[in-house]
Amino acid sequence: MSRQSVQLLVNEASQTFRPSGRFAYHYARGKLGYDSIFHEMLRRGLLPEGGHYLDLGCGQGSLFAWLLAARRLHEQGHWPAGWATPPQPRKLRGIELMQRDVDRAARAFGPQHPVVRVEQGDMNAVDFGRPDAILILDALHYFSHEQQREVLARIRQALPPGGVFLTRIGDAGAGLTYRICNGVDRLVTYTRGHRLPRLYCRTLQDWVAELRQLGFVVETEPMSGRKPFANVMLVCRVPH
Repeated sequence: MSRQSVQLLVNEASQTFRPSGRFAYHYARGKLGYDSIFHEMLRRGLLPEGGHYLDLGCGQGSLFAWLLAARRLHEQGHWPAGWATPPQPRKLRGIELMQRDVDRAARAFGPQHPVVRVEQGDMNAVDFGRPDAILILDALHYFSHEQQREVLARIRQALPPGGVFLTRIGDAGAGLTYRICNGVDRLVTYTRGHRLPRLYCRTLQDWVAELRQLGFVVETEPMSGRKPFANVMLVCRVPH
């Protein structure tokens, strides 16, 4: 996506958070403007068309604003040639542990939004329902290895044939870049008003092996942009 197209999309999506205050607005601008995974999921068309998406650890709902803004701009004719048509989701459901993020989402999307619903809850306990796609962006490492395995197994059970699980992990086997990644992650968590968590990290090979054992077809792609991080996107599909 050209720089101009990215900026237009960032502007459109970030406006959603004006009612939520300065922090929410600028956090969305920074996250959506510089985090390459948001751009890549649109460019490649990784999410199913017209489906039900579940974002676990959704924060203030920045992903939802991004997807809705993309669809609006596409319908207005502002979309680069060669990019996948952005999806038109029927339902966007988010689960977030931190109440202050849920409150920001509530002010941003309003109580009667026809598509978006953000709930306070723990992904280790809530019912996932039967979505077409599940996303966890940079949150799995906050849970113990046993909890990670339980969540992944429940995700696999919840997804139908053809369903997609999209996540991003830090590769614990990547040395210095992984340590930098961890430090930045902890800083961002702190600036959002959360206490510094213990992190439960694993190597990329360990993540992929577990996901394949659950029956996913797994594709990996580095997802740090130009930053010296060890982030990897995992696109996990349920075979038809």
